Amino acid sequence: MERPRATSGVTRASLSDALALGSDAWDALLARGTSPSPFMSWGWHRAWADSAPLEELDASRVLLLHGSDRALHAVVPVRMCRVQFHRVWVRALNWAIGDIGCPDQLDVLALAEADMRSLAAAIEAMPWEIIVLDNLAERAPNAERLCAALAARGHTIRRSPLWGCPRLELPRSWDAYLATLSANRRQILRRKERSLFRDHAATVVDYGADRLDEGWGHLLRLHEQRWDGAGGGAFRDSRSERLQRQFAGEMARQKRLWLSTLDLEGQPAAAWYGFTSGDTVYFYQGGRDPRWERESVGLVLMGMMIQRAIQQGYRAFDFLRGDDPYKQQWTPARRTTSETVIFRSGWRRLWLRALDAASAFRQGVPRHA
Repeated sequence: MERPRATSGVTRASLSDALALGSDAWDALLARGTSPSPFMSWGWHRAWADSAPLEELDASRVLLLHGSDRALHAVVPVRMCRVQFHRVWVRALNWAIGDIGCPDQLDVLALAEADMRSLAAAIEAMPWEIIVLDNLAERAPNAERLCAALAARGHTIRRSPLWGCPRLELPRSWDAYLATLSANRRQILRRKERSLFRDHAATVVDYGADRLDEGWGHLLRLHEQRWDGAGGGAFRDSRSERLQRQFAGEMARQKRLWLSTLDLEGQPAAAWYGFTSGDTVYFYQGGRDPRWERESVGLVLMGMMIQRAIQQGYRAFDFLRGDDPYKQQWTPARRTTSETVIFRSGWRRLWLRALDAASAFRQGVPRHA
């Protein structure tokens, strides 16, 4: 497979060819960014590509921006599709990965010095009517710079909030964290963990690359039990589950996978799945056996994973999207993702913008230019 040539300016490649550049090329950009979301990584896009229908993969393109030194400055995977925008079918440009698997905290994968004017010109040459950049991080400076470059070319920008993502800024010790909680909450956490390990043969088991299938099976089973077998939860969609399994394998190879069970009497009673990126631990999903509900096995395991993150020197613990009450019990702080819609200049932009404004007015949804 021929790799895209490193010439200055913007070149367009298939997603498969861009992935052939390898994880080092993508993740070097990610490491230097201000929004190092794991969902922007080579590993997530590789897992998405391996689980995507052929027509979605064929519709995906990657804009590769090289600087004058021919070094890679930006990787922007996008997909052309037709979507219903306020009941009107339009040609849209979106992230290649879409919303499958609920990716959060996104930004344009680029260096701070990347030439966004060149990138905007290349995007303008594509046949879209709107661009939808959803699930953007609260601070997504590269997306902001790209939007400014598109606005300078006459296109209209609209922003609106999306999801709340609870986020715990980690202190230097577990005791320091407990001191931030109410006295009742501290007592519950300490008492539950102490009694569990006193009254039962309890241990935490970690699953790496050599035991991934075993650990993944425990996660799926306990997650399903947590939903009382009703078919709900994050893995109800088989494609999402395949994507996550692929991604977990890549995280295991990079030693960034956190997949653990809390075993009681030799059997998994709760499971925890997440991964790391930069200085942050991301909690994706868990599960628990309802037979151990009184022992609060899910709460105890979550507390132990937060303790582990503190002990290993991580700076933040991200619960990802959803203001679930159990998340808010661990931290009141949150970051809010957003959606940016870019309307192409011209008469049709005015019509689509009017539809968008009318819908926002009816729903009472805040919109920001």
